[in-house]
Amino acid sequence: MIIEPRMRGFICLTAHPKGCEQNVKNQIEYIKSKGAIAGAKKVLVIGASTGFGLSSRITSAFGSDAATIGVFFEKPPLEGKTASPGWYNSAAFENEAHKAGLYAKSINGDAFSDEIKKQTLDLIKKDLGQIDLIIYSLASPVRVHPKTGVLHRSVLKPIGTTFTNKTVDFHTGIVSEISIEPCNEEDIENTVAVMGGEDWAMWIEALKAENLLADGATTVAYSYIGPSLTEAVYRKGTIGRAKDHLEATAFAITDTLASLNGKAYVSVNKALVTQASSAIPVIPLYISLLYKIMKAKGIHEGCIEQIQRLYQERLFTGAAMLTDEKGRIRIDDLEMRDDVQQQIADLWTKATTENLSEIGDLKGYRKDFHNLFGFEFEGVNYKEDTNELVNISSIV
Repeated sequence: MIIEPRMRGFICLTAHPKGCEQNVKNQIEYIKSKGAIAGAKKVLVIGASTGFGLSSRITSAFGSDAATIGVFFEKPPLEGKTASPGWYNSAAFENEAHKAGLYAKSINGDAFSDEIKKQTLDLIKKDLGQIDLIIYSLASPVRVHPKTGVLHRSVLKPIGTTFTNKTVDFHTGIVSEISIEPCNEEDIENTVAVMGGEDWAMWIEALKAENLLADGATTVAYSYIGPSLTEAVYRKGTIGRAKDHLEATAFAITDTLASLNGKAYVSVNKALVTQASSAIPVIPLYISLLYKIMKAKGIHEGCIEQIQRLYQERLFTGAAMLTDEKGRIRIDDLEMRDDVQQQIADLWTKATTENLSEIGDLKGYRKDFHNLFGFEFEGVNYKEDTNELVNISSIV
């Protein structure tokens, strides 16, 4: 079939297998170009199919020659209907890993569930024995709690007062004002249940109980802080409460891992175009200004550059971990530079529909959004007939 992007709001309903393959190959080539990383050799990535999770799996495999198990929840293709992009990403990753002689297997299902945890633990026992590194990179809006059966839905709302600020529709480039009503207590509880640290802790406890963690095992979860411009709707809103819980969980997990000389960290990463961030009011406008400034300064990074730097300059240096006063790894350090943030603050007040294409990088934002679904990659012929029925050879 000829596969073209079909948009519905902040979602693309199609994905291109060849484009997703090109995305994975580009990331692999970048990692190879940066040299070997003395990292973990047996790695579990929970949330392995897109974004930071995918880049973590690629960096582990092609930077450190690691055996990887990836857990994700993706939609396989049907005849005449494309898979979700994470499916095609994972198929491409496994093909490249196997060609390179690397162990790579995947489990497709709800990572929040006891069933998928057990399936993953059984695979580790059978094939790898013990895990050195666990990356936790789940990004789901809903969670069925495995113990209570309750369905929790996360919400993006401010706490206390209505939030009003600028935003942009990145499809049309129209800058407008938006207001978001404040949450109630139940909204906070649900968002923490989905996006907080409880499930991360459950994974680590389950792995430890089955003696599947190597001595000195490390686990890392990903978070975001962002600037004062977005904090009312992000860091000081419902999602911020969930991130606070995630970060507090790192200390609890470190206590759990003490007997193994293990450690848990939260890595605070840079703002990037993702399916989730595209749906958050204010964030697309912030990112379009951020991209313009960071590209002009030569310090822009995508997912793979961020994770390569996390591995090379933080996790696997052999020295004591560099963290902030709250024990967090900061890979958002370039984004949060004073000169960058001051420029964004100056441009924010001036941003309009008429001038955003000049003062911001809306074109780059749109390209990155299309890239998420395998579109707009150089070297891919999007006019040719493409087989949508791509299998993942080692889905367990």
